[in-house]
Amino acid sequence: MSPKINCLIAQSGGPTTAINSSLAGVIHQAIQSTTVDKIYGSLNGIQGVLKNNLIDLTETFNTDANNLSTLTNTPSMFLGSCRYKLSDPQIDDSDYHTIFQQFSNYNIKYFFYIGGNDSMDTVNKLSAFALKHNIDIRVIGIPKTIDNDLTCIDHTPGFGSAAKYIASSILELSHDAYIYDTKSVSIVEIMGRNAGWLTAASALARTEYSDAPHLIYLPECPFSTASFVNDVREQLEKRNQVIIAVSEGIKDPAGKYISANSTGTDQFGHVMLSGTGKYLENLVKNTIGCKVRSIELNVLQRCASHISSKTDLDEAYQLGKEAFALAAQGKTAKMATLIRTSNTPYTVTYGSTDVSNVANVEKLVPREWINEAGNDITQELFDYIYPLIQGEVPVTYNNGIPAYLSVKHLFR
Repeated sequence: MSPKINCLIAQSGGPTTAINSSLAGVIHQAIQSTTVDKIYGSLNGIQGVLKNNLIDLTETFNTDANNLSTLTNTPSMFLGSCRYKLSDPQIDDSDYHTIFQQFSNYNIKYFFYIGGNDSMDTVNKLSAFALKHNIDIRVIGIPKTIDNDLTCIDHTPGFGSAAKYIASSILELSHDAYIYDTKSVSIVEIMGRNAGWLTAASALARTEYSDAPHLIYLPECPFSTASFVNDVREQLEKRNQVIIAVSEGIKDPAGKYISANSTGTDQFGHVMLSGTGKYLENLVKNTIGCKVRSIELNVLQRCASHISSKTDLDEAYQLGKEAFALAAQGKTAKMATLIRTSNTPYTVTYGSTDVSNVANVEKLVPREWINEAGNDITQELFDYIYPLIQGEVPVTYNNGIPAYLSVKHLFR
């Protein structure tokens, strides 16, 4: 009989409503496996491996089935997160030697990293290093990001729930705005550096009695301030209240973010953005002069578990299970994926792709899914997003408080 091995799971990047569901999917399969002895979790992503900050998940989830069910519906990141970029090993391979020594110390043969573009970069680099040095380990990526900008997958876990929150927020905003008999403009800034999927989801707020948002601007189209002001003026001629959804990453025709801090970048080299909504608020105030406000959803759209999508959580869970199956089959340097096979009824199949196809690549909204004027989306994009927000998630309550799994281990 072959000796049992251990597996390690980590989470990275921004939190979502569904990322713990993927974690639960991996744990479920690992518990069911006859080859796995210990299931470890790395606190705060790959940095937990570097700092030897690992916890044993086996007993927590092997002895109480309710914990796994609760984890599935727990928002944010049970294992914590980081934004840590591994260096090019040809320039500095010190982190790699530390990481793989840790893998050896804990007899880790399967490593799962749940995250977005930059996390898949980590999976890609670790996989390549292991293959180059003949290290016997399977490194698998599990997709997540509310931005929905990963390639080789129809859509990404986390996006559906965030889309549902955004659509609900826009509808609630319209309920507030419509009661007044005065001209007003409300500008809602939504996350999306280069990809406008989240902002496009605002269109799902439209009902038989409300057609808000009346204007939608995505970063895939060049943004003209003159055209924007003209669009707003035209809308104000038709109605008293104009509600606008705009991506934080809209750019001028020269390709410059209209809200960019020219000197600020994060550790991955991404330009730091802030104030798109406020910039447009001042623009409307100075050119049109009506009542205007800007609202930045910011991190509120990431972990709104009270309105999460069951479709989103179910698919995240299945992708975790698929990732474990890939490792068990001897695969490495892969990311688990899903492919839409039908819109009506909505169905998907699961598979995998080489993680090198995903790392550091962004999937943008196709131009043909944006109207010609660049201030709204097409029916095709609406139909793409709509199935992803379906289903209510049952939540257990203790004295009126949602029951989520404790993350006290993050504060040790």
